[in-house]
Amino acid sequence: MKQKTPKKTTPKKAATRSKRKNPAHSRFKKRAIQFGEYMISGGVWFWSGYVLIVVLDGPIGLFWANLIGNAVGISLNFILNRLWVFKTKEKENIEHSVVRYVIYTALNAFLLNYLILYSLDTYVGLPPEIGQFIASAFFTGWNWFWYQHWVFRSTTKPKRVRHHTP
Repeated sequence: MKQKTPKKTTPKKAATRSKRKNPAHSRFKKRAIQFGEYMISGGVWFWSGYVLIVVLDGPIGLFWANLIGNAVGISLNFILNRLWVFKTKEKENIEHSVVRYVIYTALNAFLLNYLILYSLDTYVGLPPEIGQFIASAFFTGWNWFWYQHWVFRSTTKPKRVRHHTP
């Protein structure tokens, strides 16, 4: 019986084969980069809000400090997420993104964040300086899901291409 000799691959063929993109790898890489950008924009929100909450808590109280700190952080976060992370640049889509972001953020950043900070302070004894780190850990995953699937989701549908056969 004759043994098969392995086919030799020329350097040109090997280079061509290695340049082909694996769609799953490409999607994963794109999503990983997007998540890194999301983490940076979330860090901008967190640190701007954190500093203002900590500085203003004593003079004006937790409620107003939380409101002001998050208002500043939210504004920065919206701009970064819309233009950089999720690249939602369609002009007609801005109204949808703003409305969704305001609704989502009002419920989460103001109400839920306040309740988390208040509960941790009142029932656990953790001051807002520590509680904000715990709240942000929760909101990291929670916001990623909702931003991706609802807040910054594109409302425009791709145009259907109709192919006519003769």
